[in-house]
Formats: sequence, C-alpha cells, structure tokens
Amino acid sequence: MVKLIASDLDGTLLQNGAQRLNPEVFDMIRTLKSHGILFTAASGRQYTNLRRLFAPVKDDIAYVAENGSLSIYEGKTLSKGTVSRNLGLRILDAVRDYGRCECIVSGERVCYTDSRNPRFVEHMLNVVGNDMEFVDDLKTDVEEPFLKLALCDFDGTAQTEAYFKGLFSDEIKIVTSGNIWVDFITPGANKGNALQILLDYLEIDAQDCIAFGDQCNDEEMLQLAGTSYAMSYAPPAVLRHASCTTDSVEDALADIIKELE
Repeated sequence: MVKLIASDLDGTLLQNGAQRLNPEVFDMIRTLKSHGILFTAASGRQYTNLRRLFAPVKDDIAYVAENGSLSIYEGKTLSKGTVSRNLGLRILDAVRDYGRCECIVSGERVCYTDSRNPRFVEHMLNVVGNDMEFVDDLKTDVEEPFLKLALCDFDGTAQTEAYFKGLFSDEIKIVTSGNIWVDFITPGANKGNALQILLDYLEIDAQDCIAFGDQCNDEEMLQLAGTSYAMSYAPPAVLRHASCTTDSVEDALADIIKELE
C-alpha cells in the first residue's frame, strides 16, 4: 500500500525551466493526503524556497531539501548534514581559481553568496526565488555550518562538474542538479538517506514509497523506493535505477489517484 510519494522538482515536477507548479498538483496532494498518502518535496532547493513553491499545501507535505542535507517534517528538522569548514574553505579557494562560475553556500534557512554578477543575482532572487544573504566574502562572513555548496554555470555543468570532481571527488559527493548547477554534498547526505530518516520517523516501509527523479542526485532515492519513476529523458545512469519511466509526474499521480478512488 502506498503511504508516501517523493518527487524531485527541477527537471521532474518542474520541466523546461518552469519555476511555478501546475496548480493541479496542489489538488492532487490534497487528494493523496485524504487517502493517507504523504507527499514529499525532494530537491536540491532550500527549504524556505520549497515552502513558497508549495504555498497552498506547505504544511501538508514533508521536505527533503538541499539534496538530502535537510529532512524536515511539520517544522521539525529530522536530519541535517554539514560540510566540514576546512573542506568548504578549500572548495571556495578552488572556485576562485576556476573563475567561470558563481557560488552559493547553504545554511539551514538562508543561502549566501559573495557574487555580484547581475545575471546571477537576478536568477537567484527572481527566478529561483531563494532567501539570499549577500556577503563580502563567503570564506569569512558565513558563520553558520555549511550544509551544501553549489556552483552555477550558465554554460552548463559538464566542464565544471569534471573540473571539481578531479579535485575533490575523494572527499565529497559532487552531483549535478538541474541543467546549470553542480552541488557539493557532505558524505552520507543524499536524498535517499534523508528520505529513509523521514520514513523511519513516520514508521513507513520503503516498499510503500514511490519516488520520481531525473538526475544523478536522485539515484539513491530511486533505489530506496519500492516503486521508482525516472523521467523518460533522464540519463541512462539514472534510468537503470528506476522501475518505471514517465514523461509527466502529474500524469503518473493522476493514474495513482484513479486506482485509489
């Protein structure tokens, strides 16, 4: 019996660069809840950003945020992974040397940047819609623990991902998130582990979970769920971890709801 449905956002529930959810999704989430099924937003996005995206149902769902560095239910933080400050500072030094991308450091409720690139600032504030704090220097001005570091390369992730994996893949997990982001996630923090913590808290078996995803940062979540959907256009490395494929999360949810009613 299905008890929880988790979905990635960018590239999965949000396609073709969309930044707003189809309003029908909110009705589907309410219907699922009426049948005892909890919807979980599982994303590389920050928690406060996700709550805005799901505003009409923000208190009716659970959250796996920051690519698994945060798991939150009913306002309670169930898990939080952090990057060691020493490693984070070395990554920031490498970002400066690299020079062709913008960087954010995620805290629990806000993300920080010292970028003043107008295109990036506009993207973060008015497209992504993050709660931002602009600082003079990420290395000295961010006092809270680093949950995650993320690099934005408007030219795509291939070169940036390869460069930083060459430097840091032995020390930290490096994954793509969407089409322009490369994320650094503390070892052991991923969507699958964060989702497992949520399932344990709710006493739900993973076999009673459905998950949707499209990128390598979704792989652990797809492997965990009893039923997993990869988007049909996902890379082969992602497709092999899924039990099903779909072109539309909304269509798959509609089919699930039909079976319930």
